[in-house]
Amino acid sequence: MLRSVFFSIGLFIALWGASFLLVDKLVLNTDSDANGQGGFRGLFQNSAQARKKVVDPPDWAAFSLMSLGTVTMLYAVALPKKKDE
Repeated sequence: MLRSVFFSIGLFIALWGASFLLVDKLVLNTDSDANGQGGFRGLFQNSAQARKKVVDPPDWAAFSLMSLGTVTMLYAVALPKKKDE
């Protein structure tokens, strides 16, 4: 079970790194308004733009995450198998 947990964590990290190769920046919409309008009947539309968070990962983050995930998966493969007694 420990082997599969490490392998899945490594795969998850490696896939995040691969996705960072394809994405320049992530825009997170943190608008808490139910209908999507800002202020009273949509009068304050500029305030909705300020609620968006932009995540701009550095160029080296993709390769670092992919290498960390790969090393974790290799560690999972190298773990000794359980001895059934």
